[in-house]
Amino acid sequence: MHIAQIGTGRVGRPTAYTILCSNIANEITVCDIKPGLAKAFAEELKHVSASLGIDVKINSCERDEDVSGADLILISAGKPRVPGVSMSRRDLAVENAKIVKYVSEAVASSNPGAKYIVITNPVDAMTMVCKKYSRAEFVIGTGTYLESLRLKSKLAECLQVPVSKVSGWVGGEHGDLATILWTTVKVYNMAVEEYSRIRGKSLEKNVIEDYIKSITRFIIDNVGGTEYGPAAAFRDIVKSIVENRREIFPIDVPIRFDSIPEPVYVSIPTRLGRSLGENIYSKLSFEEKEKVFEAAKAIYRTYVDAISNIEKV
Repeated sequence: MHIAQIGTGRVGRPTAYTILCSNIANEITVCDIKPGLAKAFAEELKHVSASLGIDVKINSCERDEDVSGADLILISAGKPRVPGVSMSRRDLAVENAKIVKYVSEAVASSNPGAKYIVITNPVDAMTMVCKKYSRAEFVIGTGTYLESLRLKSKLAECLQVPVSKVSGWVGGEHGDLATILWTTVKVYNMAVEEYSRIRGKSLEKNVIEDYIKSITRFIIDNVGGTEYGPAAAFRDIVKSIVENRREIFPIDVPIRFDSIPEPVYVSIPTRLGRSLGENIYSKLSFEEKEKVFEAAKAIYRTYVDAISNIEKV
């Protein structure tokens, strides 16, 4: 399995590192336009492979056009949010759409049949950009899986239970319109409301919802950006594809809505392996579907605005 990581910044580097350490690739290519960055990072990855005794071929390049023969392409190239500045992921849309468009077109011909995982923010709309310009059959975005990990972490802390005993998903948009799909949330395989009632524990949903939407800004302002949480999340998604695990992840997949003219890549828990399986949209509550729909409308507006800007003559 040849995995290419395009963009080796604050997110791309730890993502490639976790993939290497997971021993799921026999070839890794890292690419970044900053002179010397990808090559220097590739040298470090070689030292890691020597430490772990993992035999993997590691390539580096500075031009997206030089990425070739990859089975799986991760796109994290783009501008991040700035510490200390109040901005939404959507504020990055136009500039990052230009980058994702270029990458998608540049790598398409030399990587036939490759699968694409989009990481660049705003990831939902950027996944639509990648699909449009790569014309690849398999394109997904990392969606709200990171929010889902944060949900499990915070819920375990609030209810004082092992995090391994908590399950559940966040859907919608990776951003302001992320919505906890409470009908999917379980503790010790019981609906979270039932568990809380039986155990006499207080379930403060607003506290958990606020945490999920605010913790990224806290991390960015104090560390400079999120790194290890995203890397672990993206590693999980990659493993499910590479090993054809058919596990469920809340990822960006195309969903049709009656009042939106084309399928929107919105985050819905979906069975993921070498191909996409069923999603659970039809099993959501009416309220959850409405919130996902609101997210889809916002994603589509962001996408259309970005496309109209980058295609101006």
